[in-house]
Amino acid sequence: MELLADLLNMALLASGVRLTVPILLTALGAVYSERGGVVNIGLEGIMIMGTFFGASVTHFVALALPVPGAEAGATHAIAPVVGMLAAMAAGVLFSLIHAVVAVTFRVNQIISGVVLNLLAVGLARFLNILFFGVATQSPGISGFQPWSVPVLRDVPALAPIATGVSPVIPSALILLGLGHWVLLRTVFGLRLRAVGEHPLAADTLGINVVAMRYAGVLISGALAGLAGGYLSIEQGRGYLEGMTQGRGFIALAAMIFGNWWPFGALGAAALFGYFDALSLRVVHTRIPYQFITVLPHIATIFVLAGFMRRAEPPAADGIPYTKEET
Repeated sequence: MELLADLLNMALLASGVRLTVPILLTALGAVYSERGGVVNIGLEGIMIMGTFFGASVTHFVALALPVPGAEAGATHAIAPVVGMLAAMAAGVLFSLIHAVVAVTFRVNQIISGVVLNLLAVGLARFLNILFFGVATQSPGISGFQPWSVPVLRDVPALAPIATGVSPVIPSALILLGLGHWVLLRTVFGLRLRAVGEHPLAADTLGINVVAMRYAGVLISGALAGLAGGYLSIEQGRGYLEGMTQGRGFIALAAMIFGNWWPFGALGAAALFGYFDALSLRVVHTRIPYQFITVLPHIATIFVLAGFMRRAEPPAADGIPYTKEET
């Protein structure tokens, strides 16, 4: 019973919610990309770029804005917002490389994504040395002002999950609902799914296949960059090399678990976020530390093994398209 109480502790669940956000945002981005027919293995690298530029821009904006007296609060409110926007912009620009290579030049999408991941690691280290004189971390920064959920914060049992909430968390849920609506109910979503299922038919109907695939990849880059910015600005309060810890790959597993739909990916992201939180709170359990730390990755393996056979990816996912070859 004591172990069960530890596993269902509200503080642990609150930590799980916070750790779910970067996986969820990246998985949502993966849905957009693969619904358009482009596999984006480079999401991990895009997240790395988001962590670095999010933290770096937040740091420099905070330095540039004066903070005397009462104006300090305003400065702290502006800097992380600009940092998040910079993280998204970095994600878009980095994903543009993948789009050009994979969509325009029709290079193998898996190879392109792997190269993107390797490039991100080296580029982040180089830029960190260039900007801050050290290889692996940036100076500390301030994040968003946390807020509390009215009514729920007054319930003692729910206080851990209803207080100290980052504004990025409800924003992620809004983006999740918006993404599901866009893919299911809008012309853009219908065209994106058509390109991912049967690009020749979509092209015959006058849909620009290349443009739609570019759009899917760039949206995935923006969301993965936002996830990286959240990691460095809200959780790490600064860039630290390796802080993504494979979450880009876990997000791909969440997308597969969710059968390439946003709300489906939410369940898997929450599962992975919970195990991630559990691995960080090992001191509260009697389970061996070595086992706890690999729980998120074990969960990923079991999810992939159990759901891969039932998963139904878009028919043209990962397949380059040119009108001349059809």
